[in-house]
Amino acid sequence: MVMKSGLPLTHIWPHSATIMPARAWFPTLIYCESLQPSGLARLNASLATECAQLRDFDAAGRRWSAKNYPGGYTSYASLNQLHQFSSTFAALEKKLTRHARAFAHALDFDLRGSALRMTDCWANIMPPTAAHSLHLHPLSVISGTYYVVTPRGCPGLKFEDPRLSKFMAAPPRRADARRENKIHVTYPAEAGNVILFESWLRHEVAPNRVDAERISISFNYAWA
Repeated sequence: MVMKSGLPLTHIWPHSATIMPARAWFPTLIYCESLQPSGLARLNASLATECAQLRDFDAAGRRWSAKNYPGGYTSYASLNQLHQFSSTFAALEKKLTRHARAFAHALDFDLRGSALRMTDCWANIMPPTAAHSLHLHPLSVISGTYYVVTPRGCPGLKFEDPRLSKFMAAPPRRADARRENKIHVTYPAEAGNVILFESWLRHEVAPNRVDAERISISFNYAWA
């Protein structure tokens, strides 16, 4: 559900009996949707095979990952424009761009006649113990992840409230706080799903505790 700024709380929580004086402003939107209605198993099998081949081929990426992505492999610092390198990833780009446009519409972006353009696209393979610490994606507008292989119980994508550094003397939130008022939210990793977010939103992936590899494709869009 897309929430517009300034809606009365009764519109957000319909069970409210009266319109409350507090309103929701400045929402942080996160987009989650299936990439396409059918054909995901075949597509993901092709992507998984190609990601494994990339890891075998990409010696520079393996060396970088050994220092910066312990236990795992990412092509982030070596082959980070896979949509220009591979026809498989180029086809994926077209599918992802439709979702990026829908998210930009939900955000009410005024692109002024220009387009969102995928600038980076890289593969991530997380075997057991691999993790991705808290970070953001500078110089981009929309970032996201597409899940290729997600063993049951593998970690999801955890987001942090962007206001957290400004809370100062604020008390903690109750354990039963509404989702809208929590300071962290985790989206499960589900093969075939696309997750999009504004690039300034900090996020992380907890250590993989499953005895199987979690494979995802990450990407950035810029305002051309």
